[in-house]
Amino acid sequence: MTDLFPRLSKKQFRRMHEASLEILERVGVRLYLAEAVELLKKAGARVSDGNLVCVPARLVEKALLSVPKGVTLHDRRGNPVMPVGGRRSFYGPGSDCLNIIDHRSGERRKPVVRDVVEGAVLCDYLPHIDYVMSMVLPADVDGTIADRYQMEAMLSTTTKPIIFVTYETDGCRDAVEMAEVVMGGAEALRRTPTIACYINAVSGLRHNKEALEKLLFLASKNLPSLYIPSSTAAITSPVTPAGSVALDFAGVLVGLVLSQVKREGAPVIVPGMPPGGTFDMRTLVTSYCEPERTITTALSRHYGLPMFAIAGASEAKTFDQQAAAEAALSLAVETMAGSHIIHDLGYLESGLTFSFAQLLLGNEVIGWLKAFTKGYEVNDETLALDVIAELGPEGDFLNTPHTLKHYRERWYPNLFERATYQGWLSKGGKSLAERAKEKIDSVLAEHKPEPLPVKTRERLREIVLRAKPGYGRA
Repeated sequence: MTDLFPRLSKKQFRRMHEASLEILERVGVRLYLAEAVELLKKAGARVSDGNLVCVPARLVEKALLSVPKGVTLHDRRGNPVMPVGGRRSFYGPGSDCLNIIDHRSGERRKPVVRDVVEGAVLCDYLPHIDYVMSMVLPADVDGTIADRYQMEAMLSTTTKPIIFVTYETDGCRDAVEMAEVVMGGAEALRRTPTIACYINAVSGLRHNKEALEKLLFLASKNLPSLYIPSSTAAITSPVTPAGSVALDFAGVLVGLVLSQVKREGAPVIVPGMPPGGTFDMRTLVTSYCEPERTITTALSRHYGLPMFAIAGASEAKTFDQQAAAEAALSLAVETMAGSHIIHDLGYLESGLTFSFAQLLLGNEVIGWLKAFTKGYEVNDETLALDVIAELGPEGDFLNTPHTLKHYRERWYPNLFERATYQGWLSKGGKSLAERAKEKIDSVLAEHKPEPLPVKTRERLREIVLRAKPGYGRA
């Protein structure tokens, strides 16, 4: 597929890369973990004021040579299903929304563990959703260990790869242990990784202890991490796209250097969007749908690294026309810009609310985009010259063997409506939202994900319970 949105010339990329290097050498970054400071100091970085680390360009260039240019995620059966890199895009939801639109009642409410399970069932079923994230933060369990319940629910409910989020390092260790249980041990998980960890640092120039611990832990395990310094343009980074992204990527490059110093060749996936977004000066809300986001995608593509981006989300407060428009536009742009992992499908309200209907809409749009971008076969069979010659000017192609053989190759919608007006009325005249609700209900009633063995489920539950206050490490 041709890259329709290069956005940055080679000269512009070089200038932004040099700006990030200058920030690292002249300004430095605060690392709130002694191990990280010591690792970089031993590698040749300059340390002052305890934890202010100035990283020389040579360390960055060395890390860029050793970090893998592709990462492959596997399904629960060990099949390589997500070769992240090159020109393919993979799609999935986001994590940890504080609210959910209840698809049964339509009300906006606090999520529960059942919502994580039902969301994973939907993701497991939907053909264009390639991986699973937790979608919501359940409020019906102890919030300090809700990440364990999320991981248990996802591992138990889908065979697709999982991108997980944890609040602290012990949660990350527990999540990895759960995946090792499912995959048959630490070596099996390293060989066929079915998980990646999404890690947020405070900002491009301030990296908190928990983020650094998780990054180094995953590097030591040789497991993929998505490392995201979460600066917000106009607040913790410049308002201009170039300045904001240059600062953010200074933080991204620090993460790459640390991972490679810890374990050369450790897989890291970099952000293809401004991680913290832009602060809208009119509403004081961070935007998930700003058109300027793809400058980061372009920068990441120049580095040739596996990357992820945001699309399929909306600032809308409910599943409405704005939600559909922003989801479709962002999915189209990020797909054609060449983003590898596209996440946050289903997000409403700038990531505060999740909607299963929005997730289904995203799946439908992705199907359209795959048909749009796949190209065309041009050969004797598809040109059908013999069929045209046989039928002639008055020919009826409808009932020919050629039509019966090939008509299914075109894209047909599952959620969008193509009937005539009378045909639509005869089926109840239902809106897109009503059709989405019916589809959600039918999937949850009929789709049966492949279950885990009983003993495996019991072991996962033991790890969850061990994390409760008064048990185990906690």
